[in-house]
Amino acid sequence: MDTGKVSRAFFEERIAPNLGGDRDDVAIGPKHGVDFGVISVGDHALVTATDPISILPELGWERAGRFAISIVLSDVAVSGLAPTHLTISFSLPPEMSDEAFGQVWDAIDAECRDLGISVVTGHTARYEGCSFPWVGAATGMAVGDPADIVRPDGARPGDDLLVTKGPAVESVGLLTTLFEEKIELPPETLSTAQARLDETGAVRDALTAAAAGDVHAMHDATEGGLLGALHEVAGSAGVQLTVDGDRVPVRPGVEAACAALEMDAWRASTSGTLVIAVDSADTDRVVDALETRGTPVGVIGTVEAGSGVVLDGEATAQPEGDSGWPVYERLLDS
Repeated sequence: MDTGKVSRAFFEERIAPNLGGDRDDVAIGPKHGVDFGVISVGDHALVTATDPISILPELGWERAGRFAISIVLSDVAVSGLAPTHLTISFSLPPEMSDEAFGQVWDAIDAECRDLGISVVTGHTARYEGCSFPWVGAATGMAVGDPADIVRPDGARPGDDLLVTKGPAVESVGLLTTLFEEKIELPPETLSTAQARLDETGAVRDALTAAAAGDVHAMHDATEGGLLGALHEVAGSAGVQLTVDGDRVPVRPGVEAACAALEMDAWRASTSGTLVIAVDSADTDRVVDALETRGTPVGVIGTVEAGSGVVLDGEATAQPEGDSGWPVYERLLDS
């Protein structure tokens, strides 16, 4: 099996047919490329998303903690509901000290406090055989009004398509930080690329967009990158996305770093970058709200009847894997 998330074919063959018992309270269940599920609880909706916890000591413990929790919470926030609760399980390597874990946990606690999120249960232990970076998993939750949920499959023909931040933000930030001595870039450019790592959170952007206008779908562009996220939005809604590549924002340092790393920016994981489908009548309001909080955003195209993703007039294929993983493995081996 390839490194990274399983393919749509694997999911449809091995996972989707075997999801346990059927329950009427599951409003949105597992679907490839969809960030969250929804459970109906009386008059309320419980949005839930589960992700691995990745702790990278090379980032520094505090920064590693912030990075680890951002992906979990972003997958909940793209529902349009603010995350409210968190469960988290750690299977730590024996060599991780109490002090190091304390710094990671303090960073997670600080982010949860700032967002009003309560940790409700979890598990923390050290086990032989566990190793960095994959040291556990967490489930984020949001409780709210079902009518306020932005469905992951909600993109409609006639919608405008927005993208925040652009491609490869996460991969560039991580790889240039973890392997700076192996990357041939001027020091100033390298520092600029490394700063992208602090832009991987999407909770506040997602909630800002949902509050500003009639948003029909949101998706965090993780593994498979921006192109993969576009295909996932198109596939889940059964629509075509027509994209003008020149209108996609690109953060400073990304192009230079991707060239130095020989990495395809459009297929590299970019957690923190949102793909947003919005009613065209509300596009300006959503753009203004995001720009007011300092988030770069571009109106990159439209949602149309059909299927797939057309980029600059050419039909594209859904990425098979993530372009960042082979680069990570090459740099690690070298």
